[in-house]
Amino acid sequence: MEYLNGGDLMFHIQQSGRFQEARAKFYAAEIVSGLKFLHRKGIVYRDLKLDNVLLDYDGHVRIADFGMCKLEIYLDRLADSFCGTPDYMAPEIIKGQKYNQAVDWWSFGVLVYEMLVGQSPFSGCDEDELFWSICNEIPWFPHFLSKDALKLLQSLLEKDATIRLGCFNTMDEDSDIKYHPFFESIDWQKLERRGLEPPFKPQVRHPLDTQYFDKQFTRERARLTPIDRNILASMNQGQFEGFTYTNPNNTLTKLRKKKAKKEKKLYFCPQCGDIKVTYNIF
Repeated sequence: MEYLNGGDLMFHIQQSGRFQEARAKFYAAEIVSGLKFLHRKGIVYRDLKLDNVLLDYDGHVRIADFGMCKLEIYLDRLADSFCGTPDYMAPEIIKGQKYNQAVDWWSFGVLVYEMLVGQSPFSGCDEDELFWSICNEIPWFPHFLSKDALKLLQSLLEKDATIRLGCFNTMDEDSDIKYHPFFESIDWQKLERRGLEPPFKPQVRHPLDTQYFDKQFTRERARLTPIDRNILASMNQGQFEGFTYTNPNNTLTKLRKKKAKKEKKLYFCPQCGDIKVTYNIF
């Protein structure tokens, strides 16, 4: 697995407060490219957020954590699962309606708002208040937003999914979001070749540098989750067929050896007529 030591956008927002428009635009454009790739494959991502957008060594964007993806969503085939990160969930998910890739463009709108404004567009004292805000309230748009940025956010945070920006001709790789005035300065072909210069390049000191990750996490000790043998036994182990190697340095392996017990058993040997002893180790 590749280690992306440039940190995630949540870390960088916390350090900067908010991004200047040029920096936010670069990240937004690369995210658009990634989302459109997924959507052309019939995939709804469903968990776009600052925490899941990482920067590589050069400062380019990588979308991570595909655990909530829904596959084979084309045209009239829709999803209906209630899932996602609450602050980024689209109104149609909260209302229990069927949905398509439009939910990703809503989440994208929330993410771009956070990059430009430095706070979430919706809030509440608890999850119920947050969901009410998402479904009913109009976000506050500060005066320092450019005209194009304002129009982009208003079009993305459209509660009607059928007219939300990015949702027209979802399966068409030239859908309208690329042509929004906010992205007028973006050379999309050059961007997809990684030819655009990132506005920020992480000052990585060595391959295992962790300076762009919160020390709250990097200082935690690595702990192996104990194996629940009942759950393990109920799962299909066919993917591991033929694998016999067990890491001798594995904590669980050492623990099993330390706690190994002997069970004494007696049995009659018909050849010699004696009672013999054997041990089962478990």
